[in-house]
Amino acid sequence: MTGQIVINVNGKSHTVRADPVTPLLYVLRNELGLHGPQFGCGLEQCGACMVIYGREAKQSCKMTVADVGQTPIITLEGLMEDGQLHPIQEAFIEEQAAQCGFCTNGMIIAASVLLIKYHHPSEQIIREALDGNLCRCGSHVRILRAVHRAAELMWGPGE
Repeated sequence: MTGQIVINVNGKSHTVRADPVTPLLYVLRNELGLHGPQFGCGLEQCGACMVIYGREAKQSCKMTVADVGQTPIITLEGLMEDGQLHPIQEAFIEEQAAQCGFCTNGMIIAASVLLIKYHHPSEQIIREALDGNLCRCGSHVRILRAVHRAAELMWGPGE
């Protein structure tokens, strides 16, 4: 049963026409035209569809649009503020951390949430936070460097 559902995405309220069991990913891409979150596996196992749900990084491929409720959603596009890239986006560019781009959305989303919780995370903490994001081209070392660089951009030099 298609109906009107109101969701908050990237700081704006959107009324979408969708069946309540439609995956959030499909609504984000097809109804709102957002292409940061990508379809990867459809099984919550690769991280390509990751969004910030409230204050947590979550996969959007199996989360239904009805499950969202009033919880704000932030996509890759929503990390920018006043036309300025988020520090993790800047760091990914500076460290050339993206190759094919398959994992980039999930890595950036997960890292942005991590850097709010831990201002200067250890390499082990970064690895654990990004563990649910599959990288097909082996950019792991560059991604780790990018997260460390973003921490410095956001919070200054670590201890």
